[in-house]
Amino acid sequence: MLGREMRVAVLGTGGVGQTLAAMVASLGHEVMMGTRDVRAALARTEAGWGAKVLSEWHAEHPEVKLGTFAEAAGHGEVVFNATAGLASVEALEAAGAQNLDGKILIDVANPLDFSAGMPPTLFVCNTDSLGEQIQRAFPGTKVVKTLNTVNSGVMVDPSQVAGGDHHIFVSGNDPDAKAEVTGILREWFGWKNVLDLGDITSARGPEMLLALWLRLSMSLQTPQATIKVVT
Repeated sequence: MLGREMRVAVLGTGGVGQTLAAMVASLGHEVMMGTRDVRAALARTEAGWGAKVLSEWHAEHPEVKLGTFAEAAGHGEVVFNATAGLASVEALEAAGAQNLDGKILIDVANPLDFSAGMPPTLFVCNTDSLGEQIQRAFPGTKVVKTLNTVNSGVMVDPSQVAGGDHHIFVSGNDPDAKAEVTGILREWFGWKNVLDLGDITSARGPEMLLALWLRLSMSLQTPQATIKVVT
């Protein structure tokens, strides 16, 4: 699918979704962002961490369409899940299995639970992962876990840190889907070092890296912390 203009869905309108949608649209792809209720989302006057008020952001990026989760998922040939991890399965259920079936779902979400304050904990780890939960819930979808170990700016521009000389990971059951996502990471976003960890159960590793990433970010006072693998 690479090498041509594509229809891309970005589920989630927060900071990560806004960053992904803006970058992908700037490359000439037809992007639709998905949210639960478009009118309510545009009416909000507050924004989450790393995000702009959606109405203001959309005025700056009118080329990005807005739709419901189902409309966006139906639109996309490739779908990014940029929803909050606690709500990801519910959001994808709203998107509809029929709209996700057979498609690549790039899952960038993390299983973060902020109910006890900062730093958040993981609501699933060790013996399961959010990536696995999504794959089980949508067996006809090709789930590929990636980009969850860096902040949104680095997701789309890895050169922000160490000239791009660091690693991102991919996990998934479908080798062809992982190859396609690896191409997206390299060609769209400029990732030099993409490391295939294995099937979707290997998503447990990069999801559990968030405990380290959060503390590195807090200690270094920057969200630009990232991982380089050396042997």
